[in-house]
Amino acid sequence: MGSTVLSLRIDGELLDRLRQHAARSGMSVQDYVVRTLIRDDFDQRFKAAVDETEKFYGSEAAGTAGIPGVGAERTTRGPGGV
Repeated sequence: MGSTVLSLRIDGELLDRLRQHAARSGMSVQDYVVRTLIRDDFDQRFKAAVDETEKFYGSEAAGTAGIPGVGAERTTRGPGGV
């Protein structure tokens, strides 16, 4: 996959904050911004996949319903059923 140039005009204060965040992560501003965009894109695609799964299987697919021992409260009784 090739790369393409994207130029942005951003506020000086935002650039300063980006520099600080990037420095804390040991990255360049460019790498930090790209990583952030990739993470956001993943989050959006993941949410869309979850939404599609819920539409296909119903709302129970998003939770733990139907999985034995998960999400259901278990009661433990001592000797004699007490």
